[in-house]
Amino acid sequence: MVVAARNKQHPLQLGKSGKRDLRTQFGVLPYRVVNGKVQILLITSRETGRWIIPKGWPEAGLSATASAAREAWEEAGIEGRISETCLGLYSYLKALEDRDRLPVVVAVFPVKVSRLAEKFPEQKARKRKWFSRKKAAARVTEPELRRILRDFDPSLVHL
Repeated sequence: MVVAARNKQHPLQLGKSGKRDLRTQFGVLPYRVVNGKVQILLITSRETGRWIIPKGWPEAGLSATASAAREAWEEAGIEGRISETCLGLYSYLKALEDRDRLPVVVAVFPVKVSRLAEKFPEQKARKRKWFSRKKAAARVTEPELRRILRDFDPSLVHL
C-alpha cells in the first residue's frame, strides 16, 4: 500500500539555489472496458487545453490514492474504484505564475470508472473524452506518461 505523509509535503532540493524544487503529485489513469476494448479518459488542462490525466498535489491527512481520487472527482467527475498499485511515474515541468517552471513527478494509479458525473467542481474549466490506449498515448506530451497509457493492462490491476 502506498501512503502519503499526513503532513505538508516538503520539496526536495535540486541544487543550492532553491529555485528548482522537485515536487510530487498523484494522478489517476481512468479506464473502462467496452466490448473488450480498453478506453482511457483524458481531460484538458485549464491553462493550455492540452490533454492530460487528472492529477494534483498531496493533501494532508489523505493517502496517495485518496488524494488522486479526490482530484479525479474535482477535475473530471470520476466515480469508481482506485487501485493501491502505482502504474508508474512520469515527470513534467509545471509552469508557474512568475514564468518559472517547477519539476514535478507524478505517481499514477488506475481507477476503474463506474460513472461520470454530469456536474463536478471543474466542469466549466475542462473537457473530457474517452480514447483508446494508443490514441490517448498520442494525445499526451510527456514520454513516460505515453508509455504508461500505451502499455496499460487492466487485467493486471488489483481492485
